[in-house]
Amino acid sequence: MLEEVERKAIAYFDHEVNPATGLVRDNTDRESPASVAGTGFALSAYVVAVERGYMARREAASRTRTALRFLWNAPQGDAADATGAHGFFYHFLDMATGRRVWKCELSTIDTAIALAGILAAAAYFDRNTPHEREIRSLGDDIYRRVDWRWALNAGRAVSMGWKPEDGGRFLPYRWRGYTEALLLYVLGLGSPTHALPRDCYARWTATYRWVRAYGSDYVHAGPLFIHHLSHIWIDFRGIRDAYMRRKGIDYFENSRRATYVQRAYAVRNPRRFDWYGDTWWGVTASDGPGNATRTVHGTPRRFYGYHARGVPYGPDDGTLSPWAVAASLPFAPEIVLPTLQSVHATYPGPKRSYGYMCSINPSFRTSRGGPGWVSPRDYAINQGPAGLMVENFRSGLIWRLMRSCPYIRAGLRRAGFTGGWLQVRGQRC
Repeated sequence: MLEEVERKAIAYFDHEVNPATGLVRDNTDRESPASVAGTGFALSAYVVAVERGYMARREAASRTRTALRFLWNAPQGDAADATGAHGFFYHFLDMATGRRVWKCELSTIDTAIALAGILAAAAYFDRNTPHEREIRSLGDDIYRRVDWRWALNAGRAVSMGWKPEDGGRFLPYRWRGYTEALLLYVLGLGSPTHALPRDCYARWTATYRWVRAYGSDYVHAGPLFIHHLSHIWIDFRGIRDAYMRRKGIDYFENSRRATYVQRAYAVRNPRRFDWYGDTWWGVTASDGPGNATRTVHGTPRRFYGYHARGVPYGPDDGTLSPWAVAASLPFAPEIVLPTLQSVHATYPGPKRSYGYMCSINPSFRTSRGGPGWVSPRDYAINQGPAGLMVENFRSGLIWRLMRSCPYIRAGLRRAGFTGGWLQVRGQRC
């Protein structure tokens, strides 16, 4: 089962790519642009594809070099149709030209995801061949170009993004509270050129929310994806920052507890949605059936389109995301595997081109009948975490690679992490 999930998730990045630019389509709608985060997931996925025999090493290296060349040479600057500025990239890019689309934001987190994929590829392609030497050189150049201090916008926390309109303006939102920005801060702190100041990390963790839910004490974040996105590239087992040292756990244990809270919430099912239970759970940011109000078991319920759903405080509209359960596999396989088996029994894998569907909503009945609404799209940001975390569970491949990355190690140390593998100098596992 896991082999099929992983192979089909990785297949997304084999097929939904422009071979001339290396950019990867955000989702399977034919009119969808590329997403820079999706491209970052692809660069890590190619590593897995080589190790699992899905792709020849030479082919993967060629694809990786194409993407890095494009990202390095694409226009950076204040122009409204550039690919990026100050080393960061726009969230959505034209598949063919790489130019900004939809007046989207210059995204700090999507750039961080792209950088993580780039650094993983640079760590993997370590042979003395022209292609692989260029991958390492370009990866280093792209990472060093990012101006993390600029993204602070003279504040204490990193901005979520920037737009070039009206002379350029930052979004009115910053990274506060426990989020996927854990990866962003580690990358920003590790830069040898434009690093974030050390104190901004402690200021960020000071905004965390420690809660008790269903018998578990943990740093809260509602959407399940937050509890595994940074873990795709960083092995947090046995290493702790000052915040986690005070709590007596590490971020890996925190994600394990959050995974159990997800299942406990589904068993309790306070909003009485269909199918919720010990083998049907997984509430996260995902596609949904659309903005509507319908009656579920005698109670009017509001439904959403793409939305950041969360547990245990909501919002929750009955939408479940099997891919997010798969991405939680390293934390709690004893409860994840039975859930994946339930998904397989209900939605047999051979019927799908890629891995697990983005999301389902059994409570949102459609005119066609059957087990409720199913997302008609697959997304790069769903297939990437699912495939990569299944591989981390099976072999620890991405974790091992990134332990040797000097920028990751430097960022963790500057953030105050100690212990475990981080104490072993120059470790390459």
